[in-house]
Amino acid sequence: MTTQFILLTEPTIPIVEAFNRWESNPFLIPFTRPHKNKEELENVAVITEEDLSKRLENHHIYLIYHDGKLVGEMNYMVDPGHLYKKEPGTAWIGITIGEQEGRDKGIGVKAMQYIEDQIKKQGLKRIELGVFEFNMQAQKLYHKLGYQEIARLEEFTYWQGKMWADIRMEKYLM
Repeated sequence: MTTQFILLTEPTIPIVEAFNRWESNPFLIPFTRPHKNKEELENVAVITEEDLSKRLENHHIYLIYHDGKLVGEMNYMVDPGHLYKKEPGTAWIGITIGEQEGRDKGIGVKAMQYIEDQIKKQGLKRIELGVFEFNMQAQKLYHKLGYQEIARLEEFTYWQGKMWADIRMEKYLM
């Protein structure tokens, strides 16, 4: 059982197909981006190679492979406008374990540790992230890794017939 993390530099059709599979997975959709209402939640986004190439202009994207199979991705941006705390030198991170066979194997912990190391190598000192209030598994992971809650943005995303908060968390890197 091996897990590898590979920096995405050039999107390919199979990579774009994987991203689209994750983007259209009804199980994953509520966890990956906010939705204002039921219609938005049910709207499936489709990305192209060009879209993914454009994303690389401001995201550092790492592909997550487990036993040679692409199972997810993680990424970070530096000082995006949606940070809760506008501290220069902050990385905003996101992670998606898109394939079922990549879940519940400790890959999320390894991925988070890897991306923290990459962020540290860039000379950045702080990480901020958002996790939806209903995503208890991710909250547990982030707390375990030393992230602290700094804010709750109420009525942030729609799921299961109601609005939920976005919990903002931070970690300072040593």
